[in-house]
Formats: sequence, structure tokens, C-alpha cells
Amino acid sequence: MPLAAALVCAVMPFAGHAEEDSAAALLVDGREALARADGIAAEAKLRAALDQGVPKERVAAPLGAAYLQQGDLTRARGWLAPGMFSPETAAEGFRLLARLEQTEGNLPAAGAAYDRALALTPRDAELWVEIGRLRHRGGEDELARQAAEHALSLDGGNVRAQGFQGELIREREGLTAALPWFERGLQQAPDDVPLLLEYAATLGELGRGKEMLEATRQVLKLDPGNARAYYLQAVLAARAGRYELSRSLLARTEGKLAESPGLLLLRSVLELAAGNTRSASDLCERLLHQQPSNVHAQRILARAIFLSGQYRYLALRFRDEVARPDASPYVLTIVARGYEALSDRVRAGELLDRAASPQSVSLRIVGTAGEVGSLMAQGHSLEAEQTAERARMAAPGSYASQSIAGDVQLALGRSVAAQERYARAGSIRMSESLLLRRFRAYAAAGELSAASRMVRTYLSGHPESRGALRLEAGLALGSGDTTRAEAILTHLHRAGGTQDAQLLLDLALVQLRAGDAQKAPRYAAEAYRLQRANPVAAQVLALSYAASGTNRPQAAALLEKAGLMLGDTPLLAQARARLSQAGRS
Repeated sequence: MPLAAALVCAVMPFAGHAEEDSAAALLVDGREALARADGIAAEAKLRAALDQGVPKERVAAPLGAAYLQQGDLTRARGWLAPGMFSPETAAEGFRLLARLEQTEGNLPAAGAAYDRALALTPRDAELWVEIGRLRHRGGEDELARQAAEHALSLDGGNVRAQGFQGELIREREGLTAALPWFERGLQQAPDDVPLLLEYAATLGELGRGKEMLEATRQVLKLDPGNARAYYLQAVLAARAGRYELSRSLLARTEGKLAESPGLLLLRSVLELAAGNTRSASDLCERLLHQQPSNVHAQRILARAIFLSGQYRYLALRFRDEVARPDASPYVLTIVARGYEALSDRVRAGELLDRAASPQSVSLRIVGTAGEVGSLMAQGHSLEAEQTAERARMAAPGSYASQSIAGDVQLALGRSVAAQERYARAGSIRMSESLLLRRFRAYAAAGELSAASRMVRTYLSGHPESRGALRLEAGLALGSGDTTRAEAILTHLHRAGGTQDAQLLLDLALVQLRAGDAQKAPRYAAEAYRLQRANPVAAQVLALSYAASGTNRPQAAALLEKAGLMLGDTPLLAQARARLSQAGRS
């Protein structure tokens, strides 16, 4: 054999090993790039490994992950959907396929992919967390809870499991109860960004702004440019009235959270504060497309349209809303102002009367656009009840099915049956909306002591809940504790209630009951300024003037105005008596 040929033969085995080592190194480099969330670099390394002879089955899962990181769902599907993975990457591949299906809204397909992953790695705690999140997203709330608990039973120290359990506890038991779960996880992994973000969000909702700011700053050190951290800081700034700072922080999210409901709502607030009514309206419409029953978005939209001077459009846009028996007093008032601007004082007066009267006992069915809500709206209550009960029995662990069934029962006047369904829903998720509905059911049954216990339990977990605080103030006033009622209402007024006419009227009445006749006129006058056509505002202001002994001529005029609109009321009689007494003295 010639010497040259012999040398080639001798070197070939070593060349083969070198190529294998190079391909293996490229796989490692590709996975390291994935860990850095650098999908482009990962793709380059993994394709190079493929070119050097690495089988497609070994590259399919990580290459699918690379395309997911780049947002290229089509290419990701091309590598993941066939399910052609090597044994060591199969579980990973099916989990990635499940994430892809979720991204595209194919929840049943995602579940099927997770089932295949679970068959391979049944004791993987983080896999169970992902399955729990899928169940939660699909409304299978009880099954989601079970998945979280199973994940913790497999690995009690798993940070992802602790974080998910914290999120579920936050929904079910409140913000305060959730904090220890996030703190426990952070003790093990203080630099875990997802956990820090959930911790920061919870602190913010609890009103612990300084600690929330510290947590978000830590996130930005670990992950510069993190959009959610900037968003949370922007929310904090907006709550403090620092709108320009909030706008600046929001700009740093660089559109990464563009269509999230929270961001759309915050942007609408900022645009309205800046006088950009058209932009605020557009943002609210986008949010209401996602969440048709979002009360905050409806209020901001109504105000933005009114401030833009589009009074006819305001009446048209909220025609269906104000026709509802449970229409928001705020929206009723704004639309009434629009009619006043159009010189239709009759229609304006009708809406203002409704805004000033106690809320109707009828209530809106959760998910109004759904079948049950439509049936109730058409008067087909028996069919609505049967549909709601079938859904509840088919999915007993679903918050939505239990709460909707409770709504139907309450609308039918069956408060005890409603409470049973609401209690089941509350064991899954205790939202402020559900709190208000359960309170209404307790009140209808005359069980105010149970209602009071429920409100206080809720406040222990959600101390900044405005809805719960308003209920607590009413309960305190009903029990004769005017000091507590006034303290709560004053707090709500300072914390963003300066434009809430009903809150101002409540505060004035509480102060009158407490014997503080000098403070009451200030709040009553502010409420009257906001709603001059509101007869309740007129009578409370008249009573405040009469009690304080000031502005007697104006008090008399207000009494006459309120009397013409309301007729004789106990409050008007009290005001007349005080005014008459002041005139004799």
C-alpha cells in the first residue's frame, strides 16, 4: 500500500470522531443559546449540527423550541407536530408541541400532547404545573388545583410549583394568603424572574408600592428590558398620579404587551389624562372586544366620548348598556350629561333618576353574551336554569359554571340555592365580582351577619378592594359604627374617589349621622357639582346646609328642586324640619 494511502486510512477513524465531537458541541451550543432565549443563535447551531449528520429526531425538539422563541409558529409546527423525537428528547418535544398548540388556541390538542409527555415522565413536577396551567386556562379550575397539589407532592421545593400554587391561592383566598408561597420560592431561587414578577404584582395590589418597586428593579437587573416589570412600575406611577412617568415607563415595554387587558386599560387612562380622547376611546374599544363586561373600560370609554363632544354617538354607543336594569350609575350619569348637551332634558332626567336610585335587584349574568345570558334576557328563565344546571353538573369544578348557575338562581329569587352555587365557585376563585353577588344573596335572605363575616374575610386577603370596602362601610353604618364607616369612606375618597358622586354623598350622610355638620356640606357640594340634575345630590346638599346652618336660601331652593323630582322622602322631611328650626332660632 502506498504511504499516502496508508496515512489516509490511519487518519479516517480520528476524523470521524472529530466530526462527532463537533456535532455534539454544536448541540450543546444550541441548547445554551435556547437557555439565553436567543432563538436565532440556537437555530444556527442546531442546523449546523444537522448538517454534520446529527439525526433529525435528536434536533427536532430543540429546533422547534428555537422557532417558538422567534415567534415562527409555522416552522415550529413543522418540527414538532410530526412527533418524531429521539427517546431522550420525546418528553421535551411533546411539551413544546403542547405549548405551541396553546399559543394557537388549540387547547384539546395541547392536552393530547401533554398526555403523551406525561406517559413518558409521569413524575415530572414542572410538567404537572404546565398541565395545571392548561386546565386553568380551559376553565377546569378544580383539576388545575389538583395538578398544582400533585406537583408539590412530587417535589415540594419546585419553584414553578410553588409559584403556581401561589397564583391559585391568590385567586381563591386572597393576596395576603398568596404571599408566603411566593416568598418561599424566592428563598430557594431569589433570582427567579417569573416568581419575582408574581411577587411584585401581589405586593402592588396590596398597596405595598415600595416593596413592589424593589422587586421590579431586581427583575430589571436580571432581565434588562423586561416588559412586565416596566408595566408594573407604570401602574404604580399612575396610581400615584404621576402620569408622565407612567407613560415613560410604559414606552419601555416596546409593545411586547400591546394587547394585554391590563396594559390597554392603563394606556386608556393615560391617554384620557393627557386629553387624547380619541386614543383613549380606541384603546377601550379594543379592551371591550376582549372583555365585553369590563366595567372600568366602559366608564373610561363613556367619559372619553363625552369629553370629545360626540354626544349623539355617546347615546348610540351606550344605548343597550343604559337600557339594562343593572346599568352602572356612572355610565347612566355620563350618558345623561350627553342628553343634556343635546337639550333632551326629559331623557337626561330619566337617566339621572335611575343613577340616583338604589341599584336594581336584578343582576347581570356572568358571560352575558353566552347562551344562559341570552335566554335570561329573552325571558326564557326555565330554559336558562336548565342550561346552567347542565353546565354545572358537567363541570362541577368550573368557577364559571358554578357562578353562572348562582346568578340564575338569584335572578329567580332563590337566594339560598344561589348561595350554594356561589360558595362552590368561591372555593375555586373568590373574585370581587363574586363577593358582591354573594353579598346580594345573603342580603336577600336576611343573613347580614354571614355577609359581614364574608366581607371581613375577603378584606383580610384583599385589603385594598374598593368594592369590599364599600360593603364594609355600609355594614358599619348599619350597625351604628359611624366612626368606622367614615374612616373607610374617607380612605376611598383619598384613594381615587374624588369623582365618585355616590361616594361623596355617602360620606356626607355619614358625617351628618356622626354629628359633623361642618364637613358634610363640602362633600355634598362636590357631589352636586358633579351631578347637578341628580335629585338625591340636591336633597343631601340641602340637608347638609340645613344641619350646618349655612346657605339657607340655597338650601330652600334645593329642597324645592328635589321635592319636585323625588316627591316626599324622609330625608327631605328631615331637611325641612332642620331648616325650619334654624329659621326660628
